[in-house]
Amino acid sequence: MKKRVLTTREKLPGRGLERLSGAADVVAWPGTGKPGPADLAALASGVSGMLALGNDPVDGALMDAAGPSLRVISLASMGFDNVDRAAAAERGIVVTHTPRVLAETTADLAFALTLSARRRLGAAGASLASGSWGLFRMHDYLGLDIHGATLGLIGYGQIGRAVARRAHGFGMRVLHHDPYAPDDDLSSSVDLTTLLAESDIVSLHVPLTEETRHLISVHELAAMKPTATLVSTSRGGVVDEEALLHAVREGRLHSAGLDVFEREPMGTQLSPLVAEPHVVTLPHIGSATEATRAAMVDLAVDNILDVLAERPARTPLPGSPGVPGIPAGAAVARP
Repeated sequence: MKKRVLTTREKLPGRGLERLSGAADVVAWPGTGKPGPADLAALASGVSGMLALGNDPVDGALMDAAGPSLRVISLASMGFDNVDRAAAAERGIVVTHTPRVLAETTADLAFALTLSARRRLGAAGASLASGSWGLFRMHDYLGLDIHGATLGLIGYGQIGRAVARRAHGFGMRVLHHDPYAPDDDLSSSVDLTTLLAESDIVSLHVPLTEETRHLISVHELAAMKPTATLVSTSRGGVVDEEALLHAVREGRLHSAGLDVFEREPMGTQLSPLVAEPHVVTLPHIGSATEATRAAMVDLAVDNILDVLAERPARTPLPGSPGVPGIPAGAAVARP
């Protein structure tokens, strides 16, 4: 008998769901909006695996609704703040995510936000579209240079390094702050105070944890140059949005480029940052290319199939066991 797997969406890019359906009985949330915890709990009974997106809350109650059969929660996401990892560990459930496959695509988007915010491309394009471009004037749409600027990366993992490689093509000096990453040929490791004080662009590449929530707030924004740009493609909660709004409105920060927000999705209740002329905002599309999103789903499916076949997961979360019942960090050979 095939094992049952719950997926939080009926359709996903690529052919991953088709492969999953060939190996398991797939139960999919049939709605067109975002499923709530009760919606998923009603479908979860007896499932052995779950395939969820990065903003689908997966808590202990949902795990309990699945029951003791649940062996793996697979996220089609690099971020993992939506999962109660402690609850999963208590129940011996493997939690996986999709690193590596989205790093280059997200780095492209981070650089696009940097260019758009520094050069005020959104405001210039809006002026053109509104019919306001009636005269060439030297002082219109003045932005700030990217080439030769100093880029500060907070978090220097796969995406941070990919951004650093792009920055060198623009002749930029690159700094990073990451306790796990020393100097390399792309970037110099510095403390956070130095990075904030010296960077023209500060780009965030850390997961959302209790330690990183509001990592950028009033004090950190005050430490940045008034000509600096803040870019975030990590998670919305890393930035104190109210503090950022005041800093931009009061001219204490030149600009910001945001792909992520504390409240996602927004619907019609927009963050005031969306209307700020010196802030470029996007609806969490860092990994949104056809190839990358398909690769994310494929890896998420591979993780489910491996665990259900009693093989170690390919990309378990840091601190999560690779297979159910095996302590995190234990050596497990792949067949």
